[in-house]
Amino acid sequence: MKNSIVLILLVATFLSSCTNKDDGNLTPYKTEKISGVSQKGPFLNGSSLTIFELDGSFDQTGKSFITQITDNSGSFELDNISLLTQYAKLKADGYYFNEVKNINSLGPVSLFALSDLSNSSTININLLTTLELSRVEYLISNGSNFNDAKHQAQQEILSMFFISKPTMAASELLDISVNGDDNAILLAISLIIQGFRADAELSQLLGDISNDIRTDGILNSQSLSSALINDVTLFDTVQIRNNIENKYNSLGITTVIPHFEPYIKQFLDSCTYTFTNYITYPENGLWGINVLNTQDSVFINMADCSFCAYLPEGTTLKIFSPTNYSMDSAAISFAVGFDDGWIILGPGSPYMTLESTKNGLIDWRAWPHAYEGGGVFTLYFYENNSVSPTRTKNIYVQ
Repeated sequence: MKNSIVLILLVATFLSSCTNKDDGNLTPYKTEKISGVSQKGPFLNGSSLTIFELDGSFDQTGKSFITQITDNSGSFELDNISLLTQYAKLKADGYYFNEVKNINSLGPVSLFALSDLSNSSTININLLTTLELSRVEYLISNGSNFNDAKHQAQQEILSMFFISKPTMAASELLDISVNGDDNAILLAISLIIQGFRADAELSQLLGDISNDIRTDGILNSQSLSSALINDVTLFDTVQIRNNIENKYNSLGITTVIPHFEPYIKQFLDSCTYTFTNYITYPENGLWGINVLNTQDSVFINMADCSFCAYLPEGTTLKIFSPTNYSMDSAAISFAVGFDDGWIILGPGSPYMTLESTKNGLIDWRAWPHAYEGGGVFTLYFYENNSVSPTRTKNIYVQ
């Protein structure tokens, strides 16, 4: 009999611990309407939106409600919702407007939010709500109540972007198309994560960061932190603002885009992450020794060589090269029709300006040549719109 009593007490204790994650404030939830926007940039018409019912342990019950984004601003609405609790997980799947590249995405992405619907009938889905999700779930599973877990996760993510804002509004209440400081923070973080990435790369980065911060709230991976700093260093924030404003104007929406630029600058000024997105110059190219490689090189007069560089997405390169022998007694000529990735902006005595026209590996068939069999000339490199040379190189011809 005594053993039976002990067993009953143990079972009761276990059941109590299993339901303790609900804060003790669970209430059945019913509302006439839930609405909001899904934004990376704004999701496009036809994207899907799903609300998943959660039980007292924040597990999905299997019940869900599905609707579609109703316009190109990312708006959605669900009517007559009845749930077991006030907690729900939301998921948006679809295409979106890429503010950095000023194009609609070529592939879909998925964004998430975990929300207490009793706090507001307007729930927005964005990159902050997505990054919070796995961290909030982990904190709740380890005893935190919902509100504390949400606040802690949000603050940890802000710290990852060198932002301190203890009084920040809940992430699911933020909107990149509405003026205000909190919305500016959301937009800045959205742009930093977007970078120059393709859709699949964005999805992978979101997943990798979420996994990295899940248990301790700290971004530990050097490769992931470098991914955050690499692209934003090359941003044209004036053009990005124009892209966003023009997008909403084209939708007939009058709005004041929040001032995200100070938070981009703050990130760049405060960031301790390692930049790794350098233009590189292979030792050899398709046509032979690379004229642009990092060592001063000796070339045979009129022998084939390559004019070759690898440019990560978003980087630019201009090179000044002499147009005649009068400069240093040597110069370089280029093969017509073999200019993959390069263009001559126009010869201008005594130099011509060569400019990259795309990212990735670019290579041009070339021939260094010299007057009377020998000479030297100097190339001047201008990387990423620098106003002064970032590098020079002497080319010897014999």
